[in-house]
Amino acid sequence: MKIKGQSKILLEEAGAMARFTGVFFKETLRPRYEFKEFFRQCFLIGYKSLPLIALTGFIMGLVLTLQLRPTMISYGVEAKLPAMVSLSIVREIGPVISALIFAGKIGSSIGAQLGSMRVTEQIDAMDVSGTNPMKFLVVTRVLAATFMMPVLCILSDTISLYGSFLGVNIRSHMSVSLFVNQVFNILNFTDIIPSILKTFFFGFAVGIVGCYKGYNSKHGTEGVGQSANSAVVLASVLVFVIDLIAVQITDLLGYN
Repeated sequence: MKIKGQSKILLEEAGAMARFTGVFFKETLRPRYEFKEFFRQCFLIGYKSLPLIALTGFIMGLVLTLQLRPTMISYGVEAKLPAMVSLSIVREIGPVISALIFAGKIGSSIGAQLGSMRVTEQIDAMDVSGTNPMKFLVVTRVLAATFMMPVLCILSDTISLYGSFLGVNIRSHMSVSLFVNQVFNILNFTDIIPSILKTFFFGFAVGIVGCYKGYNSKHGTEGVGQSANSAVVLASVLVFVIDLIAVQITDLLGYN
């Protein structure tokens, strides 16, 4: 009985989120459009997240290079280290790690912001005053997260490769031109395009989950913390699910 009860709760939650997503798409297509708020959210979501994601990307590239070096040396292919690291970062590690950091920072932030607005009745006040809270609060944040995630991912990949370059030069010497040549000789559009396309879905998932949890927050101030926490957990799980689906699709299309 307990398992059936939990399954019912999960199904109800999935249905509520599906309805919320449907309302989002309807409000996105309907004028008027909140361009000013959208660009403000792009700044807050994108620019404010850049330092954390850049630092994570740099450390990721540096550590991955240092960890792979002994193995590459043992197989006698140390010269292929930049190619191996760049392929790993661009195709899989970079987008997923960036999305998880994005989910932790932005998912919790959106959930807490909208949750606090809900429990303090600010959203209800906007609705009564004639302002569409769904369009002003939700649509702008979800679209900003959707479009900023690919930009942050590209910057993170670039900084990761710079960290990899420094890691290569800690124990040996390799010129910038040789490193860049090895990186771009192994990469092609079938590696780059799918990895960038799936980050749009990562950003959308983080944005819609954060907004859903915050917009429907309950139980006073305690519910704000619960909304932020559950937004991070669910968004992180969705990132892995979307990544799994994306890998299967690219494999079926012959991109892997």
